[in-house]
Amino acid sequence: MVKFYKMHSLGNDFMVLDAITYDGPIPTDKIRQWGQRNEGIGFDQLLVIAPPKQTDADFQYLIYNADGSESEQCGNGTRCVAWLVRHLGLSNKTQLTWHSKGGLIHTQLLEERNRTVIETTLPKPSMEPAAVPFISSTNTNIDVLEAAGRDFHITAVSTGNPHGVVFIDNIAAIDVAAIGAQLSTHSAFPNQANIGFCQVVDRAFVRLRVYERGVGETLACGTGASAAVVAAQCQNLVDTQVKVSLPGGKLRIRWSGPNQPITMIGGATLVFTGDIDLKE
Repeated sequence: MVKFYKMHSLGNDFMVLDAITYDGPIPTDKIRQWGQRNEGIGFDQLLVIAPPKQTDADFQYLIYNADGSESEQCGNGTRCVAWLVRHLGLSNKTQLTWHSKGGLIHTQLLEERNRTVIETTLPKPSMEPAAVPFISSTNTNIDVLEAAGRDFHITAVSTGNPHGVVFIDNIAAIDVAAIGAQLSTHSAFPNQANIGFCQVVDRAFVRLRVYERGVGETLACGTGASAAVVAAQCQNLVDTQVKVSLPGGKLRIRWSGPNQPITMIGGATLVFTGDIDLKE
């Protein structure tokens, strides 16, 4: 039997496994089974805390989508694993370095208004089409893609995983499920992408809905919020510090510009724990 932890951050929900004490394989069919909301545990991503494979990291951080595919990065998930590591006594450090497929991430536990919040520092983003990857007819990270019989101006950004950001006037009026699915799997994104629909309210506040590849629309997406702020700032639509409102809640994102890392601040919640038998 292996213990799991159901957690969420802004409604972006996760099943978390502690692979420090369990180091066996995790079959893809099991991930798909656990990810089902009606017949399984239900989650947007499975997060795995594992021993580090690099000397400059405290832990390895593995991310799997509900369909079993592996993801490079998950911003909201970083807060959950950072909180859980302290909760389980796996580390008493307030600052941790995590090695993910999308690069090194740094987390710091902070006390704010009598509650614990987590600040995550992501690697510096890239707007180079090859880094996303993004096949652009303009040879830039901005292009027009067709979906649902309409043209959408999309800005491609890598925050350790691939994102496409679409600026619209009203996110409530967009069919995120249908249009997001088509843009996510568009041939311009050879590895597929997370698609964010962003409404800029003012230079310090935006609204965002995100279609995550391998999952669908989620209540929140940390790397998606980061990508939206980067794309908006590059087009001089927002300032360096922006509050991002997602269906599940708000994140604070800070980005000082090219060649600088992204930081985000938010909370994490443990919902329940359970035990699973990987042999069944």
